[in-house]
Amino acid sequence: MKKALIVVDAQYDFIPATEEEYKNGMGGALAVKEGDKIVPIINEFLPKYELVIFTKDWHQRDNAYFAASHPGKNNFDQMEINGKTETLWPIHCVQNTRGADLHDEINLSLIKGKFFIIKKGVEKNCHPYGGFGDKMEDTGLYEILKEHEITHTVIMGLALDYCVKDTALDSARKGFKTIVIEDGTRAIHDDINETLAAFKNLGVGLIESYEYEEWEKDQIHG
Repeated sequence: MKKALIVVDAQYDFIPATEEEYKNGMGGALAVKEGDKIVPIINEFLPKYELVIFTKDWHQRDNAYFAASHPGKNNFDQMEINGKTETLWPIHCVQNTRGADLHDEINLSLIKGKFFIIKKGVEKNCHPYGGFGDKMEDTGLYEILKEHEITHTVIMGLALDYCVKDTALDSARKGFKTIVIEDGTRAIHDDINETLAAFKNLGVGLIESYEYEEWEKDQIHG
């Protein structure tokens, strides 16, 4: 068994900020409730892996999936883009802004092996949720995992019902044994039944961090 940790979009624009922090560009543009609570879990898991991958939204300010790019449209309106009905989002994770930075309290010095940062949604007309990208944008994540002979992926980050979900489902589709650490993520919506059903359908596990060691033993001996 060779496993990798994938930390999805633990960036300031997805993490709640105080009013003062927000004024100082500390993010929160698309904050996920209690998103800051996952940082200690991320740090707990960083030393466990020889390979750690962080994904980051890395958008141009005029990204086609931002409501502000379409006069008369509001945040969270639906609109057809690239042949699909899509949600229009607030401007977030703009390239080279504070909102696109990983949270400062993520302690990269805890990583004992290699780590990579994967950027997604780089082009104006792209906005993949998952870390692997989509038909319009290949992030290179799959190639990194295969190059390092990874068999198992462990996923956490933001948000459970969007970017974490799509990363986990794509991981399973691509043949990796995949689990999501439940207390290492938070969801945008209270109702996550659709996400849970999708996980079950593709065999994605969902466990709490305290269950991880037992899960790992099962993988080794199972």
